[in-house]
Amino acid sequence: MASSHSSSPVPQSNSSDAFFKKEMDATKRFRPVQSLPDVCPKEPTGNAGNPNNLRDSPSLVVDQQRWTIYHSKVNLPAALNDPRLAKRESDFFTKTWGVDFVDTEVTPSFYLPQITKEHFALYQQEITPREKVHERCKNICTSKDTFDRTLLHTHDKSRTDLEQVPKIFMKPDFALEDSLTFNAVLPWSHFSTAGGKGNRDAASSKLLQEKLSHYLDIVEVNIAHQISLRSEAFFHAMTSQHELQDYLRKTSQAVKLLREKISKIDKVMCEGSLRVLRLSLTRNNCIKAYNKLKLMATVHQTQPTVQLLLSTSEYVGALDLIATTQEVLQQELQGIHSFRHLGSQLCELEKLIDKMMIAEFSTYARNDLNRPLEDDCQILEEERLVSLVFGLLKQRKLNFYEIYGDEMINTAKNIIKQCVVNTVSQIEEIDTEVVVKLADQMRMMNFPQWFDLLKDIFSKFTIFLKRIKATLNTIRSVVFLVLDKNQKNRDLEDTLQKNSAKESTVDTEVAYLTHEGMFISDAFGDGELPAGAADTASQRNTSPNSEPCSSDSVSEPECTTDSSSSKEHTSSSVTPGGVEMMISDDMKLTDLELVRLANNIQELLYNASDICHDRSVKFLMARAKDGFLEKLNSNEFVTLSRLMEGFILDTEQICGRKSMSLRGALQSQANRFVNRFHEERKTKLSLLLDNERWKQAEVPAEFQDLVDSVSDGRISLPEKKPTATEERKPAEFLIVEGQKYATVGTVLLLIRIILEYCQCVDNIPSITTDMLTRLSDLLKYFNSRSCQLVLGAGALQVVGLKTITTKNLALSSRCLQLIVHYIPVIRAHFETRLQPKQFSMLRHFDHITKDYHDHIAEISAKLVAIMDSLFDKLLSKYEVKAPVPSACFRNICKQMAKMHEAIYDLLPEEQTQMLFLRINASYKLHLKRQLAHLNVVNDGGPLNGLVTSDVAFYTGNLQALKGLNNLDLNMAEIWEQKR
Repeated sequence: MASSHSSSPVPQSNSSDAFFKKEMDATKRFRPVQSLPDVCPKEPTGNAGNPNNLRDSPSLVVDQQRWTIYHSKVNLPAALNDPRLAKRESDFFTKTWGVDFVDTEVTPSFYLPQITKEHFALYQQEITPREKVHERCKNICTSKDTFDRTLLHTHDKSRTDLEQVPKIFMKPDFALEDSLTFNAVLPWSHFSTAGGKGNRDAASSKLLQEKLSHYLDIVEVNIAHQISLRSEAFFHAMTSQHELQDYLRKTSQAVKLLREKISKIDKVMCEGSLRVLRLSLTRNNCIKAYNKLKLMATVHQTQPTVQLLLSTSEYVGALDLIATTQEVLQQELQGIHSFRHLGSQLCELEKLIDKMMIAEFSTYARNDLNRPLEDDCQILEEERLVSLVFGLLKQRKLNFYEIYGDEMINTAKNIIKQCVVNTVSQIEEIDTEVVVKLADQMRMMNFPQWFDLLKDIFSKFTIFLKRIKATLNTIRSVVFLVLDKNQKNRDLEDTLQKNSAKESTVDTEVAYLTHEGMFISDAFGDGELPAGAADTASQRNTSPNSEPCSSDSVSEPECTTDSSSSKEHTSSSVTPGGVEMMISDDMKLTDLELVRLANNIQELLYNASDICHDRSVKFLMARAKDGFLEKLNSNEFVTLSRLMEGFILDTEQICGRKSMSLRGALQSQANRFVNRFHEERKTKLSLLLDNERWKQAEVPAEFQDLVDSVSDGRISLPEKKPTATEERKPAEFLIVEGQKYATVGTVLLLIRIILEYCQCVDNIPSITTDMLTRLSDLLKYFNSRSCQLVLGAGALQVVGLKTITTKNLALSSRCLQLIVHYIPVIRAHFETRLQPKQFSMLRHFDHITKDYHDHIAEISAKLVAIMDSLFDKLLSKYEVKAPVPSACFRNICKQMAKMHEAIYDLLPEEQTQMLFLRINASYKLHLKRQLAHLNVVNDGGPLNGLVTSDVAFYTGNLQALKGLNNLDLNMAEIWEQKR
């Protein structure tokens, strides 16, 4: 495998052409001495022709995951010394892979073509002319090649001799003064004289001396050799030394003459002009230095000026001055040693101004919110507020509104506390020395005193919110002014960009015309030159050395300062309060930040409303701890509810958003009031029913007026008129839309209670649904309880009645009819006060009406059942015999007359007729059954005559009753037989 390193890179050939056998010369085969390979040699770089790139050893980095020949487990001696085989040259392959490995013929690959000499024909044709040219060149340059070979041979020999000299002598820092170097060159072991080693040491010393002499000879020989190689050049240089000195002498004289001429020219032609230029430059430098000193003096006055501005609360002006000074320090006074600390001092001063503005705004908020609450809502020191807001916006202190919010909370607490203290101090019954806590003092007030206190708190809160709204509107107006200014600046920038684009277009046209060799006036003509081009041309025609400013007024640096400081343009804006402010352009606030700040300020107004409502709720809850609010009567609670509703509407109008805390507290108290209101009325109705004897009651005039007001469409309790009611006597019946209603006292009071429910709904609209539910429950309770007492005969045990008479039944039915008459009116009243989505609750009235009608029908059926049992009892004993009329029919007519007498004054005539028709039908049924039992038929016989006489007596007596004379009794039905 080693032969591959020395093989030629081209194929070998035995032909006579022999250009494949070209050998390299000795000089070309010479390569510098290579260093030893590394422990981990690098991978080949892809150059297969370079043998130095072949890997002769494994790489621990690259071959870590790949199998190589170095993973083999059989060493080479074991492979070569296999005693089983005769051929040693095949032991290496057959040791591991078997005996048949070497003898196996390798099948030619189908993928590799057979290479013949014809494949190299084209290459030979191309390389033959080159080979001939190369041979001619070799023949021409034979002597040079020989010289090179000789020189190379000599060089190799000299190098071989020098390699015998130790490297320590070749070091540039070789010095025998160094102990290590001295010990290395002259070891002490060669100079030891101890014991019997003297002769040997002497020999060693001699040998060392000879070795050093040999090294010296080698070096001298090499030096002499090098001198001999350069002897010709040395002697040539010595020969040319005299000529060179002559040339230098002539050159020196020429240079001297030239310098004299240049000196004369400088004095005559250049010195004066240069002096003028130098003086002009000095003058300009002096002007610049003067202006710089003026600028430094101005900057030096920055701190006193800032202090003066801060003393007058001109925070915006002070911040603008600091920003301008910082810009000047960074641009035009950069590197001034005396101002090296001014920048940091201004930064600290700016931080101090931030703290001062926050403290000033906190003081302003405290003074604004804690000033006496009067009817005026003027803004306190609007100019001062606007200045503070502008300063805070300039410094990006966008959370300053939180300070105002905290002050609002504290002020709201103080308002309630101060109102309580003022009210308590005016009440003599409250001893503040005994009762120390304000909450306990407040609980000792009666309702009128406490109501006046609450009214005072609400009025103060209303003024408080108006004042907050005015202040926050001013702050929002400042924010919107800055936002508007940003918008205008963007529009201006867009306009400038468009103009600059137009100017650049004109500049391009001018440059093109100038490049083409035309004048601008020739291209555009007289009067057609664009403004941008004219300006550009005038600027180009301006002399670059002309001074922009005169020396007496302003210099070029000062103009630069003015231009840099004028970047902060200001514009005048007027706030809604009439305060004029100068808005600078350096407020680095985005539109999103400004809009978010404006929204936060508006939200702060909403929070102010919530704060007032929350404090009012706490005030109410503190008073309601002992059940004070639940003990209020209807008028007091209605008055309180109206006051709270008015305050809620006022705050919504001021702040523009509903606050639900106070409304929720009012709703909670209203629910408690409704529960207590309903329980009181229900208990009252229960007591009235338990004590009701179900007798017709007289109707006082106030109840008649109450009913009349309902008939006129006003569902409300009329005002009491004591003088008028004393003159009017109670009526026997209640007149409702022309109809007479005989009622009991409980029903009269029930009507009044129902109207109280309706009026309470008018006074407190938020409890409409609760009141509807409670009223439905009350009506259901009256229906069920009256049914238990009358139809269920519960009044016998509760009141102690001996029996439930027909008059009691008829009176109960008429009372139910009166309530049913007012249910549609009540339904319509609630329907106008309910939301459309709450109309489903009106079905309660439909259910109640049905229950009442069923109850009335049950009473009518009970009256018929009473007479039915009487008919069954009397007619079952009826016998057809003289005298006529029989005793049975006389008893029946007597009972019918009593029934008529009991119900005629209570029920309307139509109901009386319908009731007696049903009673008559029952009578005919029982009579018909009895006649069938007695086998009496309508045959005209004696028995038939007797029955006809009794029936005629019955008919005559029944029709003689009042209101029943036109009643169609149809008595012929008693003779019809079943088929």
